[in-house]
Amino acid sequence: MRTRLRGAAAVLAGLCLLAGPAACGKAAGVHEPGGPGSAGALKIGVLLPDNTSRLYHFDKPLIEKKIHQLCPACTVEVVSAEHDVATQQQQMDAMITKRVRVLILDAVDSKSLRSPVESARAAGIPVVAYDRLVEGPVSAYVSFNGRRVGQLQGEALLQALGDRARGAQIVMMNGDSTDPNSAWFQQGALDVLRGKVKIAKSYETAGWRPENANSNMSAAISSLGAGHIDGVYSANDGLAAGIISALEAAKISPLPPVTGQDAELAAIQRIVTGDQYMTVHKPFGPEAGTAAAMAVALGRGKKLDGITTHTVNSPTTRGIPAVLLTPVSVTVHRIKDTVVKDHTYTIEQICTPKFASACQKAGLTR
Repeated sequence: MRTRLRGAAAVLAGLCLLAGPAACGKAAGVHEPGGPGSAGALKIGVLLPDNTSRLYHFDKPLIEKKIHQLCPACTVEVVSAEHDVATQQQQMDAMITKRVRVLILDAVDSKSLRSPVESARAAGIPVVAYDRLVEGPVSAYVSFNGRRVGQLQGEALLQALGDRARGAQIVMMNGDSTDPNSAWFQQGALDVLRGKVKIAKSYETAGWRPENANSNMSAAISSLGAGHIDGVYSANDGLAAGIISALEAAKISPLPPVTGQDAELAAIQRIVTGDQYMTVHKPFGPEAGTAAAMAVALGRGKKLDGITTHTVNSPTTRGIPAVLLTPVSVTVHRIKDTVVKDHTYTIEQICTPKFASACQKAGLTR
């Protein structure tokens, strides 16, 4: 769960699909480059932006597991940048010096990591861009269809507003301007919301930090008035937490519908209680597994024709082989059929004693 408005058009143009629209989002499985018996030990580096988000706790072990399934002799080194660009640049340089065979990179900042990506290419090390598209000569990209994420969020917000949508006043809490995904999510939401509701305030949230979303939301409440906010587009669940805290501090009741993304456990529990209206679930397995398959294939000098289903453009590189997976909308009535069904969470994890009564009302029973 992640450029500035004046640069959004350029970034969105860079992310447009070269494949036909009908092809978008159809990659649901993971294509594997040969079986576990394939020869060749490789060292694969994985660079993540932090060690607190779902990327570390869910995606990391899945990436490692899939790499070892495809290549039992392979070794994997995982590092976290703790949200610091300079740290991740140093980590990239260290991986290049160690001569890892392939890098899987979820960049803290898509622009600032361009130079290390160029250095990796010069050293003959392919880079798989993971979750967000970093600038520079990357060899492959895997993520979820960001525009569809925004569309799902916008559609859910309109559904929640119902007959009140026409003339409704909403606040848009977008992600960090340095993350190209933010503009992609925003554009998808605007595809749906533009002309249907009034966007009274729109913010870009530095660092995707909940506390910044909280400050922005408090400012919106002060400007618009507590009784004049009908809904909130929140780009992800972390921001939604900050937004809902600000709404509650202003004693706004009932809470307006608030969207989200990433299907964090706390967000699922807020959906159960009615504090948050929806989230977008991006199943970890297919994304992690695809990145692993790409890395092993590239490390063995194979092409990605049997793995990738799209091509995308970044501001610096055209025709990047890509897999864009399909996100899923989750409201209270879809929890069981989404995050429970695919074993992201159990009902026991969601329905702790604090949420038992709300879970009973929602039909979430063991």
